[in-house]
Amino acid sequence: MKTILLKRQLFICVLLFSTCFSLFAQDIVYTDATNLNLIGKANSIPHYYHRVDTAKYNDMPLNVKKLFTNSAGLAITFKTNSNIITARWSTVSSKTGSNMTAIANKGLDLYIKRDGKWIFAGVGRPTENFTTAKIVENMQDGEKECLLYLPLYDEVKNLEIGVAKGSIIESLESPFRKKVVIYGSSILQGASACRPGMAYPARMARKTGVNFINLGLSGNGRMEASVTNMIADIEAEAYILDCAPNPSPEEITQRTGYLVNTIRKHHPKAPIVMIQSVVRESGNFDMKVKERVAAQNRNFKIEFEKLKSAGVDDLYYIEGDLLGSDHEGTTDGIHPNDIGFDRMLNIIEPIVIDILNKYGI
Repeated sequence: MKTILLKRQLFICVLLFSTCFSLFAQDIVYTDATNLNLIGKANSIPHYYHRVDTAKYNDMPLNVKKLFTNSAGLAITFKTNSNIITARWSTVSSKTGSNMTAIANKGLDLYIKRDGKWIFAGVGRPTENFTTAKIVENMQDGEKECLLYLPLYDEVKNLEIGVAKGSIIESLESPFRKKVVIYGSSILQGASACRPGMAYPARMARKTGVNFINLGLSGNGRMEASVTNMIADIEAEAYILDCAPNPSPEEITQRTGYLVNTIRKHHPKAPIVMIQSVVRESGNFDMKVKERVAAQNRNFKIEFEKLKSAGVDDLYYIEGDLLGSDHEGTTDGIHPNDIGFDRMLNIIEPIVIDILNKYGI
């Protein structure tokens, strides 16, 4: 008898869920995001949600090619008069990084413009590799300009954006001007920001209106010649090299000159900005880590000075206590938390803005 009763209750629950889901589905109309405007890519390439054409640059290391399928820095821009925005999307990886939120790793992050500023509006919380989720609802009537950031550390296979039935959803021109390439490590890619729009290139873009291209490569921003050649092929107004955290001190000595000189050869007048590595908090007690980071920064600065002495113009170097001195700026002793990223930007952003303004960018 109990078994029959439980079965009936389960059937009623499933029926109610199916009915609610059906009503929800009837009220929402989905648009394939490929019909809207994708921003944040270095160039237009066949794979819509990849950052770099890895088939064209097939001599890059395998790990680098895989990481360039991650959608860090990419965003969909659109406008709608809907009072609800939903999404359904699929990703590839079944795991979430231990030092990241699932939202940053494989979720979505929505900003809506209000009084001329981009304001956080809601997130798409991922569930496994295929998710349907409400991002924001019960909004006021009227047209809204939207910026939807894609996952930092996963590959997007499909994405559809949903609005209320009868509402409009249309592609929106990029809100960002020019193009500035930033190449570097996992810190640049976005670990361990709480959500995709909090990665520091995205934050700088929203504040400055400049299109910062995120070429962060988790653990693999090592300045290989094949990657350097790919970067030099990108037409941009400026190049920022935040790649000191990944190479060994010896690799920095061996590879920095080729990286900078190759970019300069292809882009004679573009400013190139080098940023020292953050001082890893794990090195507060681990002396081996402390010595390695010190050697990385020492060698990066030496190479900068060599390049300047050799006549490389329009070359800049940013250094400082990027994470603060209270040892609270990281998630895991390596990657900045949101406090750490805020402190980084307090140092980096004003200098970058001054340099870009100097060149009319």
